[in-house]
Amino acid sequence: MRAPAGQDCRVNDQIAQQVLRPVQGHARSAVVTLVLAGAAWVTRAVWQVRLAATGLPPSGPPDQGDGRHRPLTGLENSYHIVSSLTDAATLLCAIAFLWWLLRVRDNAHVLSGRPPRHAWPWVFLGWIVPVAQLWVPRGIVVDVHQRSAPKERLPRAVNWWWGLWLAGIPSGLLVSGASTDEVIARVYTDVRLLLAADVAVVAAAVAAVLVVRELTAVQQKHLG
Repeated sequence: MRAPAGQDCRVNDQIAQQVLRPVQGHARSAVVTLVLAGAAWVTRAVWQVRLAATGLPPSGPPDQGDGRHRPLTGLENSYHIVSSLTDAATLLCAIAFLWWLLRVRDNAHVLSGRPPRHAWPWVFLGWIVPVAQLWVPRGIVVDVHQRSAPKERLPRAVNWWWGLWLAGIPSGLLVSGASTDEVIARVYTDVRLLLAADVAVVAAAVAAVLVVRELTAVQQKHLG
């Protein structure tokens, strides 16, 4: 004899409770590293402003061409340190954020009973595959929310986060494959574009904190 529908729902909920995995620890790590990365990018922007205000030294840019480099000024040398720390903070943030995203993606699968829209490799590949990187990461986050809370509207923070992230992509393009000395030369000649992109990245980090908190809160309702 078939059990009543309400009883089926309760059984399904019990099964889900058994296999849903805690997410708060992952969310806390993601938030902390997002704040750390945002602070690092702010510091980097401050150093860029300082370099631009000081102006290009009479001896020219650090990279003199033909493999020749002049001695760095004290400010340029400290920018190298700030840039390296920013890269490290950004890498740490990416690891923590993707770790959290994988966990909430798995939980969303359990809650919906249906496989995610994107296979798990896209959690990583979606950020680096050309063209796909413009929509796949947002699609994964949206899919997690829809499967975790199908009757709730998508948080506005998701669209803010993704729009700001896309706006910050030029920063990555400007320094992609460039040495720190080459970035310093660009600071001397066109700091405004670099700063605009830096601001977008910092704002995206703030919005990402809201995204992590809101999606985590949705799943915490099921975890109790």
